[in-house]
Amino acid sequence: MRRDRNGWRTYAAACAAVAACAVAAGCSSASSSSGQASQPADNAGPLASTAASAQAPASGGAVAPAGSATTGSPASACVTQVLGGLSLAEQVGQLFLVGVDGDIAGPGLAAAERAYHFGSLLLNKSGVGTAQLAAQTAAMQELAASGTGGVRFFIAANQEGGQVQQLTGPGFAAIPSELVQGGWSLSALRAAATDWGTELRAAGVNLDLAPVMDVVPQATAATNAPIGQLDREFGYDPVTNGEHGTAFIQGMAAAGVMSVAKHFPGLGRVTGNTDFTAGVVDSVTTASDPALNSFKAAVTAGVPMVMVASATYSRIDPTELAAFSPTVMKLLRSQFGFTGVIVSDDLGEAIAVQSISPANRAAGFLSAGGDLITSQTLQPAEQMAAAVLAKAEGDAAFRATVTAAARLVLTAKRAEGLLPC
Repeated sequence: MRRDRNGWRTYAAACAAVAACAVAAGCSSASSSSGQASQPADNAGPLASTAASAQAPASGGAVAPAGSATTGSPASACVTQVLGGLSLAEQVGQLFLVGVDGDIAGPGLAAAERAYHFGSLLLNKSGVGTAQLAAQTAAMQELAASGTGGVRFFIAANQEGGQVQQLTGPGFAAIPSELVQGGWSLSALRAAATDWGTELRAAGVNLDLAPVMDVVPQATAATNAPIGQLDREFGYDPVTNGEHGTAFIQGMAAAGVMSVAKHFPGLGRVTGNTDFTAGVVDSVTTASDPALNSFKAAVTAGVPMVMVASATYSRIDPTELAAFSPTVMKLLRSQFGFTGVIVSDDLGEAIAVQSISPANRAAGFLSAGGDLITSQTLQPAEQMAAAVLAKAEGDAAFRATVTAAARLVLTAKRAEGLLPC
């Protein structure tokens, strides 16, 4: 298990060194954003050396991204073995990332695990610090023995920086906003992200719902509620966002924390925030838009997960929210070559999806090509999981969709050392 996790780190380090070539302006040096702050010491350090000289494993083969274990490989055999031992209900549970508040590993979560087998858990705001949180996440992992067939949890957090840093307290450094991070050199950001990832690992967190790869035009940043108003962008162009996003991904990977690039195909050109607003529409972005190159850079860097937005993109698919759009999923899979886990934005409490029943939210996302359903709270997750199980029991084609998505999630977990083989 440890060897696979190190393989993922090496792969990410090697790819991040060249991923900037995927953005429109080529391999240019990082540009400065308007947000200025003193930056970490800019020295090569072990991460920069790793990026420059990462090598393949001793077997001589190239390291595959976390979401794409080679058929016939030991990793693939392990995933197949674990998947074959899961009941259909346990497979469905692997398709959920569920928010936990207050109760943490208390009786409420324990009961939900027994009933619904949720495979990944999302920490909401906490100020207790790394040591106390580590004890809580360790108790959460103990639930895996009876709740998920022995498959350990992804325990996730939104740890971007600035106004979106959910975990604070002793042991957690204050992380500046992504706009400030975008003014740092790539090596400095990479090193800082490793430090932040090390803090997360110390607290038992192995998945960061970051970085934000959305490109926000500078002229409209002040009216862009989800990203620009909160300084969640690294800069105002796909080069800056792509290069700095991949540096963040690489730094987290060096600490053993997986990243989620979000919010494909971008929330930088909308006005409303889908968490609080319905009917959010991007009428500008196209399937060949240069603004998407920041996401292409993240995929090239081997990011294991990509989060899809809950806005409508009228020039890509005018009929469906991106989270329910096969066209958007195909763009990510076919045009960008992404083979990892496609994650939804919040399908539980977000206002953008409240006009859709929980059952149709979950089935629509999975049928469109998504893999991991995010719900900020337990109750809608329970409704969605029950609906997915019922549909899978009565529909062979949908059952195959569930199994395929569960395989992708388990493949990512194998790379993070969360499977028992």
